[in-house]
Amino acid sequence: MGSYELVPGRWFLRMTNSNVTVCVRFRPLSHKERKGNDDKVCFKKLDSESFVFKDERDEDVIFSFDKVFYDDSEQSDVYNFLAMPIVTDAFNGINGTIITYGQTGAGKTYSMEGPSILHCNELKTGLVQRVVNGLFDCLRTSENITTWTVKLSMVEIYLEKVRDLLGLSKDNLQIKESKSQGIFISGATEISIMNGSDALERLSEGIANRAVGETQMNLASSRSHCLYILSVQHGSTTDERVRAGKIILVDLAGSEKVEKTGAEGRVLDEAKMINKSLSALGNVINALTTAKPNHVPYRDSKLTRILQDSLGGSSRAALLCCCSPSSSNSPESLSTIRFGTRTKLIKTLHKLIPTEVDSAKKHTPYSRDQDDLPDGTLSKAGSSQSEASDPRLDAGDHDSLRERLLSKLRLSLKEEDIDLLEELFVQEGIIFDPNMMVLDIDSACHDAASRQIASLVQAVEELTETVQELTDENETLRHQLEVAQEIAARAQCAATDWSSGLPFGFVPAAVLRLIGFMPD
Repeated sequence: MGSYELVPGRWFLRMTNSNVTVCVRFRPLSHKERKGNDDKVCFKKLDSESFVFKDERDEDVIFSFDKVFYDDSEQSDVYNFLAMPIVTDAFNGINGTIITYGQTGAGKTYSMEGPSILHCNELKTGLVQRVVNGLFDCLRTSENITTWTVKLSMVEIYLEKVRDLLGLSKDNLQIKESKSQGIFISGATEISIMNGSDALERLSEGIANRAVGETQMNLASSRSHCLYILSVQHGSTTDERVRAGKIILVDLAGSEKVEKTGAEGRVLDEAKMINKSLSALGNVINALTTAKPNHVPYRDSKLTRILQDSLGGSSRAALLCCCSPSSSNSPESLSTIRFGTRTKLIKTLHKLIPTEVDSAKKHTPYSRDQDDLPDGTLSKAGSSQSEASDPRLDAGDHDSLRERLLSKLRLSLKEEDIDLLEELFVQEGIIFDPNMMVLDIDSACHDAASRQIASLVQAVEELTETVQELTDENETLRHQLEVAQEIAARAQCAATDWSSGLPFGFVPAAVLRLIGFMPD
């Protein structure tokens, strides 16, 4: 948890013991900022983790994060500290998410993509390219890898619709949930990539399709939230299993003040939707960092729904808060920094991706459409799938049952209500998700165990807090008892002296009032 420490003339905020890595990056002053503000900056550097920032009351506040990248930092510094551990974890089967956050024009897209996804020198290469190269380096340098696949998806959230940037005909993708995959975007195009160059070509195509627009703050302002999704799966000779991991890189559109961006017309409508989804993200962060949240509003926006697993605790998460150093943007930078401090309070519980299968089966596609073998019997994968669900129903029966139920519900309910019911049906096992694999039962057991462990950890924390509260209360009562006993003893002495005819001059007035010898 974070803690405040009062130092002369300043508040000091230091964040500890959290699984969310939060860093701040200050970009260099722009030409426009230098011209208008005479090189004035809104912060003072202390060290690689802390800086001084003046708040709205013109008071110095010292903020501390996992790492602070100043205007002289390199792109490689950001990758090595923020992203490389997530790449390693994804290779080992733990999902990871990297998010860039900040006002428009603060350097989010530059940090993520560099000046160009394809044509830039190595020093300026962004996080996306470095993450792709990092994954392939892990695959290439591991001596125990036998087979592997890497897949790429790329979508944007534009005006609260999820658009496929690698398949433009898919402009309203649905967000689904299953026990085996968690939260995922149904129907998003997945492209197999063989190397870093192949990936960058595909990424370049997707970026060209992204919604951008010109504002007074930025000539090429992102008008949507962009998600780069990399999935890796590999087989090993050591444990004879297939392991899968996923990395989501999220380039958020910047928060905007209309008086600064000069937005109007469609650009203004875009700004309203951007600010609305970022507000929903802030509400989720606030709910997650309260002592006992009753409800976390993940469904208030498409962005928070997609990030539910990342923020809710089943994967590793990292946040890069991008800030303008100019004093003219001080309020927006302070808001970004405070968002980072709240995010740092989130506690997550990483879990290994439960999609590992024996190597004897790993070359066999796990599909309910498994073809029959020549002798008329199902393959091992097909029969296992049938036994894992219902021996009386084949794959066609499951799909038919699913569609009949949903079709009837669509007659009287809204589409979003149907999506919610479908997810609930899948979770409760009432109907079956066609995307589920053989190990759904193992996955469900793993999920249940993870939830039980998380609840037990929370119970222990609550008991610890209760014990501490009782200890503090007991100490307070003990102190009060000692004071009462001392007062009683003094009162007894005063009464004895009174009966002996001694004067009151040496008896404390407070004691005399307590025993009724002096008026208030």
